[in-house]
Amino acid sequence: MEIRIIKSPIKKAELQKIIEEAPWDFVKAVVDIEKNIMAIGGEFHADEEALLIEQEASQRNNLWGVNLYLHRSGDDWIEFDSLINIRPSQGNRSMNVENEQVREQIKKIICSLIL
Repeated sequence: MEIRIIKSPIKKAELQKIIEEAPWDFVKAVVDIEKNIMAIGGEFHADEEALLIEQEASQRNNLWGVNLYLHRSGDDWIEFDSLINIRPSQGNRSMNVENEQVREQIKKIICSLIL
């Protein structure tokens, strides 16, 4: 699967096409909460993270991994779960994004980039 960096809004239909290319019913994404961009479509969150660091000069402490499920409704369509989220130095000791303010930032960015 090709990883795409999303800097401007895309339609949900375009995201659905990306999901259809995936071997599962969701798409992995890494959101940069500082630059308000995200990478989607990789097999691993770590690959998306690396691409954002390499191509966009993103800082690792601003990158958070999520899974996006278009077939779910409400807040359940964003799952805040990724190995790259384990960061004891930032107070995040699990794969889940534990800080509610960070979760809200991630939601806002995703909702501004996926229409």
